Amino acid sequence: MSEVFVVTEARRMDTKVAEPLVGPPDVAGTAKVILTQAMEYCAQKMRLGSWQIVINRLMEGDGRACEYCHYSVAKQVAETLGTLDDNIKAIYIHDYDATPEDLCFGEAGRALPIHLLVWAQPKTAALKVLVETWDRALAQGYAEMIGGRQFESVLDVQVLDDADVENRIGHGALLSSLHHRPLQVWKR
Repeated sequence: MSEVFVVTEARRMDTKVAEPLVGPPDVAGTAKVILTQAMEYCAQKMRLGSWQIVINRLMEGDGRACEYCHYSVAKQVAETLGTLDDNIKAIYIHDYDATPEDLCFGEAGRALPIHLLVWAQPKTAALKVLVETWDRALAQGYAEMIGGRQFESVLDVQVLDDADVENRIGHGALLSSLHHRPLQVWKR
């Protein structure tokens, strides 16, 4: 196994010093913390006694519980991704599976995945790997927390660059949409 180094700036000189990294970040553990905090956030917003009640509501398909949990997970994941990748400009949550009828009758937000739009310049392979790593950890943590079936994916992330947003290409058009504008959950 090769040793991993982190480059830090030395205080006395304008040089950089390589220091060994203590260990890889615990993505699985952090994913569980994110999910637990999302359950607690939902319990608080819905004025439920505990997050175990939230889990029961999620298993029943309660749209409001899903909405609150999805928002909290999206916000926390966005903050984490933004911290780990300096190329990210902003992150949005978007529910493009919901039809106007779903929104009218309060049926939105029942199903996974959580849809995120990540505006990064440039798009990188490293960001793709980072997103896939977090998605796997969240899917595993969610399956353990909820119990029952395994989830293949919790996140659906579309990465946009400046050209996509400026020229309104693909998902980039959503950022200036009048009717289906996503909600910004993080910005640099």
